[in-house]
Amino acid sequence: MTFQSHLLEGRTALVTGGGTGICRGIALELARYGCDVAITSRSSEHLDPTAAEIRATGCRAVAVAADVRDPTAVQGVVAKTVEELGGLDILVNGAAGNFLCLAENLSPNGFGAVVDIDLKGTFHCAKAALPHLRRRRGVMLNISATLHYLGTPAQLHVASAKAGVDALTRVLAVEWGPYGIRVNGIAPGPIADTEGVRRLLDDAAKTRAEQTTPLQRLGLVKDVSDAALFLCSDAASYITGHTLVVDGGLWLTASRDAFAAPSDGAGG
Repeated sequence: MTFQSHLLEGRTALVTGGGTGICRGIALELARYGCDVAITSRSSEHLDPTAAEIRATGCRAVAVAADVRDPTAVQGVVAKTVEELGGLDILVNGAAGNFLCLAENLSPNGFGAVVDIDLKGTFHCAKAALPHLRRRRGVMLNISATLHYLGTPAQLHVASAKAGVDALTRVLAVEWGPYGIRVNGIAPGPIADTEGVRRLLDDAAKTRAEQTTPLQRLGLVKDVSDAALFLCSDAASYITGHTLVVDGGLWLTASRDAFAAPSDGAGG
């Protein structure tokens, strides 16, 4: 065990997109270290099984189906989290959308849908959670991506949204720092054990990514959840406004043509 088992004991978290993928891994990791966790996504299909896994750790769980594009629905999720778990210490913004499409074929609706989920959804959740995070001097963690670092083909919509998320992270770190709130992000690279990589990367692309990555492997959900655990804990008490890249160094070495697919809808 890398961290002390009671690291987050007595704290509560809300994880958007928490029923699947990277954010499911983060929700379970927070619970393993003592944190009560609420999870939300548009569909309840995956929420209930994940909530059951959270409860199996001995922590409380809340599962609420909601669309982060709807500010009123988001306020309802935050209210239910606080009502059932007694407060809110940690907000993880991971709800995301993604698909491959070259810019010349991308419709306004397709572009806007991803911006609405990834960027505007993060904003809606941040606004709704602010009073509670301020009361607890809490933490916000935004799941970003490395796509906009490289100019990744077929990912204009996601890269634009995630660049906005990175900017939001920096600005809120400055504005909300005086409230005692830390705001950070994680930018995952390709994460092998996610539906996104299984669906969007063929074997040849996976091999190219592995060969280009300095650490010579694709990431795992555990790599991202460990980083999230650190940033949400007091071990990172003097870190804010930073987006931590978790990709084995791929973003430093990959050419624009070497890797052209996302990690997991950037967290969903």
